[in-house]
Formats: sequence, structure tokens, C-alpha cells
Amino acid sequence: MIVWLNGTHGAGKTTTSALLQQLIPDSRVFDAEKVGETLMDIRPGLPQTDNFQHWPPWRPLVVETARRILDYTGGTLVMPMTVLVEQYWREISDGLASHAIPVRHFVLHADQNTLRRRIEGDTVLGPSQFRLRYLDSYADAFHTWLHHDAEVIDTTELTPAQAALRIAQDVKG
Repeated sequence: MIVWLNGTHGAGKTTTSALLQQLIPDSRVFDAEKVGETLMDIRPGLPQTDNFQHWPPWRPLVVETARRILDYTGGTLVMPMTVLVEQYWREISDGLASHAIPVRHFVLHADQNTLRRRIEGDTVLGPSQFRLRYLDSYADAFHTWLHHDAEVIDTTELTPAQAALRIAQDVKG
């Protein structure tokens, strides 16, 4: 099974995924951003883009990598990864379904003011204009397709530990 944690920067995906992995037996964290980083390292580079998710190879490589990891290890993959383009999510989720891999899709949600405050006050990565630029795209995705397609966990008032516990309880259900 895959537990996909979606949501924009500042929602708590990375921290929650590490805590969630400790709560779900036989689970591992796989950050699909590493697939994007691999594509960014190709020389000469792939066509210019502002987001590696726009490169057509990224989505099937995420599916294939997750499938191969699960074939090798079994258990559960916890995948913290923002996907805000519905077509991209469909490619990924349909690809995983074609391999009979069940996916529990959660979106870690917080209001815009909370997200902005978390990004601007981030003591690990520091404030980031790149991360702030995605707030509007996230709001658009959330209000159109994302909240229908995922189980929403509002992290505005939750700690990452509380969010992880809630997700673990839902998954173990």
C-alpha cells in the first residue's frame, strides 16, 4: 500500500511522514522528489521548466520506482509529495492502480495565513519565495479537485505528531 501525503509547502508533509513511518509497521518513506532531483542531474539538461513534475518522464518513473520498492520490500510506502496538477495525479494514481497497488491519498491542509507563516518562519530551510509561489496553485487545486480526491487532514491546529496519529489510525482502520 501507499500512503500519499499531498499538500503544499508548509503543510507538514516531511515531518508528518517521518512520524507516520514510525506508527505503521513495515513501512518506509519514499520521497518522489528524489526522482525529480535525478532528472535535474541529467547532462546536458532536460528542457527548461520551473517544476520537474512537468517533465513527462517524472510521473511514470515515480510509479515504477514505488512499484519496484514495494515488490522488493512489501509493506507500506509513505510518500510525502505535493502534486497540484490533476492530470499528473491521475497519471500517477492510474499507474499505481494498473499494478494493483492500493493508495490512501491524504492532503495535509492549512489555511493560507498559517502556510505563509510556517514558510516564512522555517528554521531548517529558511524563508523561500519558491515555496511561497505555490500557495495560489495549492489553493486552486484544493478548491477544485484535491479536496474531493483525498482525505483532508487540517493541520492548521494540529502538530505533525497529531496528524501522523490520525492518519495511522485511518490507515489501520
